[in-house]
Amino acid sequence: MKKLITIIIVIIIIIFIANGWWNSQLAGVSSDESTKVFVIAKGAGVSEIAKNLKEANLIKSELVFKFYVKQNNLTNKLQAGSYKLSPAMSTQEILKALQSGSEDLWITLPEGWRVEEMAEEINSKFEIRNSNFLAAAKEGYMFPDTYLFPKEATVGYIIDTLRKTFDSRFADELRSKIRSQGLAEDQGVILASIVEREARSDKAREMVASILLKRFKIGMALNADATVQYALGFQKSENSWWKRHLSFDDLKIDSPYNTYTHAGLPPKPISNPGLSSLKAVANADSSIPYLYYYHDSKGISHFAKTLEEHNQNVANYP
Repeated sequence: MKKLITIIIVIIIIIFIANGWWNSQLAGVSSDESTKVFVIAKGAGVSEIAKNLKEANLIKSELVFKFYVKQNNLTNKLQAGSYKLSPAMSTQEILKALQSGSEDLWITLPEGWRVEEMAEEINSKFEIRNSNFLAAAKEGYMFPDTYLFPKEATVGYIIDTLRKTFDSRFADELRSKIRSQGLAEDQGVILASIVEREARSDKAREMVASILLKRFKIGMALNADATVQYALGFQKSENSWWKRHLSFDDLKIDSPYNTYTHAGLPPKPISNPGLSSLKAVANADSSIPYLYYYHDSKGISHFAKTLEEHNQNVANYP
């Protein structure tokens, strides 16, 4: 009987200690009530959220956090966004905050947009004047992506974020490969900005980048429609910055961006390329046999070695 009582007492003590440990792990990390911004990216899972909270010193245990979330059926209730959290908050308080929804705004800036298009989208979300963004933005270096910005974000903050994102994505390895192509880094960005507008898929981008690089190296005009579209600017009748169908007269426009009438690269990028286009230029193979490319109405790409073959592709694949 004494042995049974002893076992029961031991079990009670273990339960008491375990409960105390559990509660201590759910308590705030410290008494520091100062807040820091914590961001949950779109699509982030519980494990990633727990890891990031731990690294930000906002929870004591990733394991306890994940177990608590699962135990209380909160897995699908945590919302992407940015939150102001403090180390003094308990796990329960943090989880309550992460279910409330963010007051910040998501904005998507697609690959291949020029800065004027970005300015319009930013203005629609944050009421930042187009002229203020355009005065500071650098074409080609405003990295296209989906961003989460505070409602009160300034034009300086947004531009700084876009440029820092570009610098981090255009990593040293890519820069080195660009230079190995015989291009300066800024030339690589210019070429990538053309590739972004001229091709629709990763495979097509690789081929287009290779063909354009080959033309550039042999001194042939790039003959890229996208550069003419850039030179023409906003088309009121189409409500677009990119004219859909170019005429023969369009191809004669007097502009340093017209790669039909001016040899070499344009003076600056014509759009803001994504990572895929930057990689396409970095990995381009100018030794390929093709000199021409054509995308038909279905988006299928056709390549040719000679102008005669190219014209035949245009005729055969409308």
